[in-house]
Amino acid sequence: MDKKINYDVNPKEGFYFGIKLIVSIAAYGLLAAFLSMGINTENSPAITVAIFYAVIIGIALIFRMGILVGYLKGNAIKITDKQFPDIYKIVAKQSEKLGLRKIPDVYILQAGGLLNAFATRFMGRNYVVIYSDILEEAYENNLESVEFVIGHELGHIKRKHISKQLILFPSIFIPFLNQAYSRACEYTCDNIGAALSPKGVLTGLILLSSGKKLYKKVNVETFAQQNSTETSFWAWFAEKVSTHPKLTKRISRHKNNKAAYVAPVKTEPIIPKYETVDHNQYMP
Repeated sequence: MDKKINYDVNPKEGFYFGIKLIVSIAAYGLLAAFLSMGINTENSPAITVAIFYAVIIGIALIFRMGILVGYLKGNAIKITDKQFPDIYKIVAKQSEKLGLRKIPDVYILQAGGLLNAFATRFMGRNYVVIYSDILEEAYENNLESVEFVIGHELGHIKRKHISKQLILFPSIFIPFLNQAYSRACEYTCDNIGAALSPKGVLTGLILLSSGKKLYKKVNVETFAQQNSTETSFWAWFAEKVSTHPKLTKRISRHKNNKAAYVAPVKTEPIIPKYETVDHNQYMP
């Protein structure tokens, strides 16, 4: 737990991390043994080729991330104390509460209406990218939701999820394991976002599912009930192969939080209106 803010770490995060760690250590050990046995044998050329391709793949991954960061620096808007200073204050305040050594570089990116945000790391620096449509809500009386989204992404940096995934790279080849660990990390970051912005957790999650115009009309209770009513094998399997939990499940975990309570939307019943037609006009 952090001294400045209290949040719950999802128990499954540590459980799956332990499995990934064991698998990765075993894989690195086997790789080291394979290399040591093959260096001085007739298989040495094959090992050299394998090392060559591994280096090529590593360089390709570095270039891929480098191009992404380069694109952000040239096309996205960097949030600073002079550029969207009100948003920068939120990032700085939350970074301080989480005990981050340095405020991450935060960029606004136009993504054709997509509502999302993500955190990444490259060459020792942390980056947070917020899609512009989410940030527009900050200027339409929904600052709490934006605070939650930012806090969620800073949570990934706080928990060092990105670095851990890189170190435990061999474990991604175990079916379903990497996705299960990622979902547990998302639950933890939801808790961090809720701790930083308790009033924004529900509206922030609903914003991701319904959009910036319809989220205010969503009945939270009814939406959360879909977690138990809309069930099937494919609904279950779709989550198991996904890096994020179902939004209905994420909302169900926070809907009983009094600080995050959103009053149900009351809708009037739709009564069809019938028009009467004077048929006498057709009579001679």
